[in-house]
Amino acid sequence: MQTIIGFIAVPLGWLLSFIYGLLNDYGITLIIFTVLVKGCLYPLYAAQIKSTAGMADIQPKIQALQRKYANDKETLNVKMMELYKEEKFNPMGGCLPMLIQMPIIFGLFALLRSPMHYISSDSMLLAIHESFLWIMDLSQPDLWILPIAAGITTFISFNQTQSQQQGNSMNNQMAPMMNMMKYLFPVMIVWMGRSFPAGLTIYWFVGNLVQIAFNFRLNKLRKKMKEGTNKKRKK
Repeated sequence: MQTIIGFIAVPLGWLLSFIYGLLNDYGITLIIFTVLVKGCLYPLYAAQIKSTAGMADIQPKIQALQRKYANDKETLNVKMMELYKEEKFNPMGGCLPMLIQMPIIFGLFALLRSPMHYISSDSMLLAIHESFLWIMDLSQPDLWILPIAAGITTFISFNQTQSQQQGNSMNNQMAPMMNMMKYLFPVMIVWMGRSFPAGLTIYWFVGNLVQIAFNFRLNKLRKKMKEGTNKKRKK
């Protein structure tokens, strides 16, 4: 796993160094870097939302098959595969984007927590200690403002994602746990943010802002897909 993280963190470090070379301001560099990386990941988020919406659309048919073949698992599996083929739905479509994202997220985390482990540029050695706004040293933790901002945006983003996934029976079964995580995870982010370098917390905060914007866009996409499906059913 460490090798994979390094394989991803090193080229991301090159990008970070390149942007810093243009701007000569590490705080702004982190913001631009975050927006660029999140923008590159947008197609994966869109694919995940489309898959989730597709699962919600065929959920009634899945439930009907489960009731009909409750005592015949083998036939149920065959019928389920036939349904997926008929609806052109890939049950792994929602997992694949997440699997691709995870190594990238770990690589980013490793890079921004310990930049000099993955960046050989001498200029970056001083850059990570630059001040930005009220933060005197971006390599040191900001104890309150950034962690709280990161926690709030985490809550908003998590809540949006949870709302988008309503209608999926599996998510409905996990609803109590997801509701608990909706409040617990932001608190964890605040707690961890108080010990992480401020540069990493900036990445998390800005990344959440971009994700919230993505969620608004993807929610419109999901509604449009649902309207299209309803029109087809009426025909």
